[in-house]
Amino acid sequence: MFKGFYTVATGMIAQQRRTELLTNNLSNANTPGFKADQSTIRSFPDMLMSSVGNTNATAKQQMGSQYMSQVGALNTGIYMQETLPNYIQGQIYNTDFSTDMALIDGYLPQNEEGITGSIFFRLAHPDGGEAYTRNGNFTLDGQGNLVNAQGLYVLSDTGQRIQLPNDDFRLDETGAIYVNNQQVARVGVSFSANPNMLRKQDNGLVRTENGENLPTAYGANGVAFTLRQNYLERSNVDSGRTMTDLMTAYRAFEANQKVLQAYDRSMEKAVNEIGKV
Repeated sequence: MFKGFYTVATGMIAQQRRTELLTNNLSNANTPGFKADQSTIRSFPDMLMSSVGNTNATAKQQMGSQYMSQVGALNTGIYMQETLPNYIQGQIYNTDFSTDMALIDGYLPQNEEGITGSIFFRLAHPDGGEAYTRNGNFTLDGQGNLVNAQGLYVLSDTGQRIQLPNDDFRLDETGAIYVNNQQVARVGVSFSANPNMLRKQDNGLVRTENGENLPTAYGANGVAFTLRQNYLERSNVDSGRTMTDLMTAYRAFEANQKVLQAYDRSMEKAVNEIGKV
């Protein structure tokens, strides 16, 4: 009976965490460059139950097959194993703002594990090192530095801040920025061969686990991409499917909850009625 409590509880916890993940995806459906998280749910290893036929045998003898008969496997519940972002590119849309930029994936190679790499804008993180994002919703601060919505400096391909006199500039497909037909900088773009190893942070930022900077995407072996001015990348969240998955997770949680209530009523009878006999 108590094992049933534990099994149902693990199911409720797993579905609660999945609901939180899907809710976060849905709330960021309109966030430029946001990458939806995906979850995998697995069951704990089954326990093989056996019964001992001769209880008068010694403990060592009871371990032998002649004293034991197999009852069957007992499931011990499920858990949400991991969450991984989906780095598939979202749709590109026009904004008519010259400081908006979008990364357009061309060819991104796969590593030995079959994981497709991903490219990101380079940002200066206030704690040191670099942070990365697919959200190209940039603007100019009071000093003319190109920054993101949170005020983090956009870095060039040489790791320097990009300073511009005004928003009257031109960005070509190679990432070069021109002012009065003179190239003044090149937007920094980094490449991650295994984006699943990156840690997601607030405001659409990702960082490496060890804090090291990612290599540049320019000239990287097999990496092809372009940049587009006056455009942004949409979130890759599929709102319709996410809503369906959210309702499925809610129903699964509700079903586990009803089973838990049934166990609770059985225990109540066992204590209040059978205990009186």
